[in-house]
Amino acid sequence: MEDLVKANVGEKVLFDKEIIGLVEKVSENAVIVQIIKNHTKREFDNNKTVISHRMYKIMAKN
Repeated sequence: MEDLVKANVGEKVLFDKEIIGLVEKVSENAVIVQIIKNHTKREFDNNKTVISHRMYKIMAKN
């Protein structure tokens, strides 16, 4: 089993190749992010979503 690098609160993550979110909460299997850039047609309730640790890349460290 490979070790995943988990984002921390306040870090920016990239997912779905075109969406950037700011991590608000970290759990064992996922993060909750506030969407800050969305270059897709996808819409998110309250501009927030849950992303599995396997589905994002960390963009910027604090």
